[in-house]
Amino acid sequence: MQRPIIAIPMGDPAGVGPEIVVKALANEEMYRIARPLVIGDAGVLRQAMAFCGLELAVHTVTEPAMGKFEPGVIDLIDLANVELKQLKMGAVQAMAGNAAYECIEKSVSLAMAGQVDAIATTPINKEALKAAGIPHIGHTEILGHLSGANDPLTMFQVFELRVFFLSRHVSLRKACDMVTTERALDYLVRCTEALRRLGVDSPKFAVAGLNPHSGEHGLFGDEEDEQIAPAIAAARERGINVVGPVPADSVFYFGLKGAYDAILSLYHDQGHIATKMVDFERTVAVTNGLPFLRTSVDHGTAFDIAGSGKASSVSMEEAIKLAVRYAPSFRRY
Repeated sequence: MQRPIIAIPMGDPAGVGPEIVVKALANEEMYRIARPLVIGDAGVLRQAMAFCGLELAVHTVTEPAMGKFEPGVIDLIDLANVELKQLKMGAVQAMAGNAAYECIEKSVSLAMAGQVDAIATTPINKEALKAAGIPHIGHTEILGHLSGANDPLTMFQVFELRVFFLSRHVSLRKACDMVTTERALDYLVRCTEALRRLGVDSPKFAVAGLNPHSGEHGLFGDEEDEQIAPAIAAARERGINVVGPVPADSVFYFGLKGAYDAILSLYHDQGHIATKMVDFERTVAVTNGLPFLRTSVDHGTAFDIAGSGKASSVSMEEAIKLAVRYAPSFRRY
């Protein structure tokens, strides 16, 4: 198979996104495995190279097929949507939020048209999006809106540990209320389908417990018995290979050792902490349920070091690598 074309929106220009992009694309390995295409602003990229002490050529194109895709050259669709003189590094700005959104929007249009094989995204800032009047809180919500997908599924992967999340950006109190039989069953069905679209045809799932020791049969919490166990039983009746609830203090360890193909965590931080403690920089987010493949770095805009050239590009490189890994087997709809 020809190397897949991976679209890379540059992220919030006031954050570290542009810096990790140019650093990653200074690594020749990225060009041996992929054809990277950046969606962004030429001035911002050149500024990022100056921050990082890099000298790469910028080749502007209007279509992915026009790219050179060779080491030392960054192929760029230049949206020219940032006024550098007005850009303040490390600060929330409407201009930056709007530019980041437009880069994602263009990347999605290319993916929907089949002109790129996947999207590997960089950090955006939720406050900057709000300042720009973007009515979506994060990448997942934006991608769902732009593609028409309903409630896309976020999956984290670090090495062979894959983790889904029953809820995302809600309070812990609300997340507990969202642990219901109906929701857990719906997620098990959709997560199984998502893995099959990635090429994992017969996945074995585990569901994490919510309470310590999964509640010890009601001694300190009854969500496992009253909500999760019925969902697991119903999922098995549908042919899904799933076990649990498995206490959360051990299920991720066994998942990392290969006991399960994926784990359904019951709230945002339960799964995030588990994966990022394995290897923060090599944890990659995959958004499932979209008509196209999308991976992402797992960190934010790091405003405190933006413009210093200190940001590590490891997570960006891992996001590109995972997109390359799944692109050949990914099943579009």
